[in-house]
Amino acid sequence: MSKTNFRRLGLAVLTGAALALAGCATPFKADVARFQAQLPAPQGQSFVVEASNPALEGGIEFGQYANLVAGELTRYGYRPAAPGENADMVVHMDYGIDKGRERVVSTPGFRDPWYGGWYGPGFYTPVVVRGRHGRRYIAGYYDPFLWGGYGAGWGYDDVSSYTVYTSDLNLTIDRKSTGERLFEGRAQAQSRDNDLTAIVPNLVQAMFTGFPGNSGERVRITVAPPEKG
Repeated sequence: MSKTNFRRLGLAVLTGAALALAGCATPFKADVARFQAQLPAPQGQSFVVEASNPALEGGIEFGQYANLVAGELTRYGYRPAAPGENADMVVHMDYGIDKGRERVVSTPGFRDPWYGGWYGPGFYTPVVVRGRHGRRYIAGYYDPFLWGGYGAGWGYDDVSSYTVYTSDLNLTIDRKSTGERLFEGRAQAQSRDNDLTAIVPNLVQAMFTGFPGNSGERVRITVAPPEKG
């Protein structure tokens, strides 16, 4: 194979791998910790969802996420309190995301020894052998392509960096008549973007997977990506 074709083959392999990765949707993974004391078994008890941060209360965005939480609780057998009704439980919700931190990664890549004039150690290195009386002779040259020398130094490390964001969702449920704490939950995840409109729904789904869970247990929940179309 010619040097040019060899280089093209390497580039084709790398390009194909990149396209394969780009076409794969990444599942959302969250670490969920839940605690409960006397959360009543669902028998149609009523609830309201309120913001832990008063600044969020009444906001359209918060209302959208609150509806997701209400939908999950309804699915488990509780019900939203009717307007003017004295609810049995109060659900407080808070969510947020940090400013992110940079992460540096090194990925093995490909190096063409002929391309760019790179002739490192091991390429056409004189092969020295010892003869009689301690004399040394140059027996030839070492060519890694002839001798199968695809060892250390073959290829290069592709160093890149990206920003990782940490998001979290905090949920508490209290008995409204007494203020008794019934449930506490926290879902935390890391992502490559800080789009809360996509992240919070996933955090809500993770929080309510296997709800209410085992008290004091921390579990890793995987949320499947939405189906295309």
